[in-house]
Amino acid sequence: MPNSPHWSNASAPCRVEWRPSRWLIAALCVLAVLANVSLLTSDLAPRLAWPLAVFALGYGLWLAHRESRKPPNEIVIHDAGTRVEVDGERIEGFGIEWRGMLAFARWRDGEGRVQRRVWWPDTLTADARRELRLAAPVETSPRAPASMAP
Repeated sequence: MPNSPHWSNASAPCRVEWRPSRWLIAALCVLAVLANVSLLTSDLAPRLAWPLAVFALGYGLWLAHRESRKPPNEIVIHDAGTRVEVDGERIEGFGIEWRGMLAFARWRDGEGRVQRRVWWPDTLTADARRELRLAAPVETSPRAPASMAP
């Protein structure tokens, strides 16, 4: 039909921003304090407990500070995962795994290093989670060999 509209099979790219999770930073701070308290209330000798408690508290707070200082990333997924860009740089080997409401992304950057990002519920809205789930590359598993002889 000459008057029928031309439909496009292409979909708009999925743009998702990753930023550090406040929930994770708070959890790291709480765990640092709990590690400190658990060492001090254990049966460990005080001359060993105090230095270990100070170290556990300092290390936990350092981890929380390091997590809070990570720069945000913009991830763009084009054409159902066939092309993925992170901060404008095209990357290979992008994959997403889901565990409940958490989304784990993994890829290799331009220098070959493995990069990982986790979206917690406070950093990814339900709409963005749905969009990411639909746009993520689909991993197909190979078929299992037949269990019986032919």
